[in-house]
Amino acid sequence: MKTITLIKGDGIGPEITDAVMKVINAAGVAIDWDIQSAGAGVIETEGSPLPERVIESVKKNKIALKSPVTTPIGKGFRSVNVQLRKELDLYANLRPCYNLPNVKTRYDKVDIVVVRENTEDLYAGIEHQVDENTAESIKRITRPASERIAKFAFDYAINNNRKEVCVVTKANICKLSDGLFLESARRIASLYPQIKFREILVDNCCMQLVQNPNQFDVLLLPNLYGDIVSDLCAGLIGGLGIAQGANIGTNYAVFEPVHGSAPDIAGEDKANPTAMLMSAIEMLKHIGEFEAANNIKLALFETLNANIMTADLGGKAKCSEFTQAIIDRLFVLSTK
Repeated sequence: MKTITLIKGDGIGPEITDAVMKVINAAGVAIDWDIQSAGAGVIETEGSPLPERVIESVKKNKIALKSPVTTPIGKGFRSVNVQLRKELDLYANLRPCYNLPNVKTRYDKVDIVVVRENTEDLYAGIEHQVDENTAESIKRITRPASERIAKFAFDYAINNNRKEVCVVTKANICKLSDGLFLESARRIASLYPQIKFREILVDNCCMQLVQNPNQFDVLLLPNLYGDIVSDLCAGLIGGLGIAQGANIGTNYAVFEPVHGSAPDIAGEDKANPTAMLMSAIEMLKHIGEFEAANNIKLALFETLNANIMTADLGGKAKCSEFTQAIIDRLFVLSTK
């Protein structure tokens, strides 16, 4: 039996976590969940939104499934997500974005993979107050981190039958920092002649994504642009409620949905667990549970095709009803 760290988070986190645990159990996967709490709810008792016990759990188990954790805007504690990625050196943020069945969007046949550098850039948090009217943030880009994420993107392309990697920067303005990222990507691209390589500026990329997203395959971006563009890509396929994510390093991997904790609907049985479930599907594949991952994905798609959806997708199903519908279809699949 595989032991996996489970971080329930806050807001709607516990609800969608429980839903996904039920689906995985119904798929017949035996997992010993090492349940850990994090976020605003543990600060008062433990002094930190990310206690050391959470880090140690992931280090011990190597794999974690994590639900959303609230990040205050403009004040309060530092993002748990950012801290977790830095502590575990989860240098690659992987965001596959593709259309799900019966989810109405402006575009069809979108199939984009966003590969985002996850440890540096402005997200390194190097900032200070110059004076009472001026704050300064430092954008740090290094060659080792840039080459490492570029290699990840090209290896992913090779292993997943992708045809092209497109690097996205603003190297015409940030000539040294983004220039270094671009130079690193070019060097790594030269080692993979079988994969097409092109370059695009981030503003042009955003325009092209909303005009013709089907032109893109794998996008390679520094941290900040990757955060913004990956959410844009989620919008192309139906929103953050269905957007999966993974944070991958050399030794550890944390799978998580990319949406927020939505505290305004916490406890109301309204949350959409799809993004959490899609992330769990990728986690199951990562640990070799391919049959269960495929069955869960089929059950999810059949549920969507039956027009059983949560409110954010235009449906009327509660979180619990949507979850049960997936489990019911899993049972049918398992008896075939």
